[in-house]
Amino acid sequence: MNIPENLKYTKDHEWIRVEGDTAYVGITDFAQGELGDIVFVEVETEGETLDKNETFGTIEAVKTVSDMFMPVSGEVVEFNSQLEDAPELINKDPYGEGWIIKITVTNASELGEMLDNKAYGEQLNA
Repeated sequence: MNIPENLKYTKDHEWIRVEGDTAYVGITDFAQGELGDIVFVEVETEGETLDKNETFGTIEAVKTVSDMFMPVSGEVVEFNSQLEDAPELINKDPYGEGWIIKITVTNASELGEMLDNKAYGEQLNA
């Protein structure tokens, strides 16, 4: 299972990659594997500022629909429009082309509360 070192993780299997003033958010390799074939992604929060742990969208797989939660507080500035026609990008490349939203982080101190790759991996094996 792929758990990149350059990302931070939540207990709910979201990841975040901070690049300057913005950050990319998606779901982990473990999460996409548990969901199975992803068929639809819905994000209606673009342009909204949300608190940490608030729902920013839903992800639909063949057998289930799951909420996705903000890893930190921030404004949702962009939805990955590639996912409208190709939601399976999340299955193929969850940490790259399969990113879900781009945010502007409003409380950077919350990043320190997230799991690093080692702690996330330990949680999965617990």
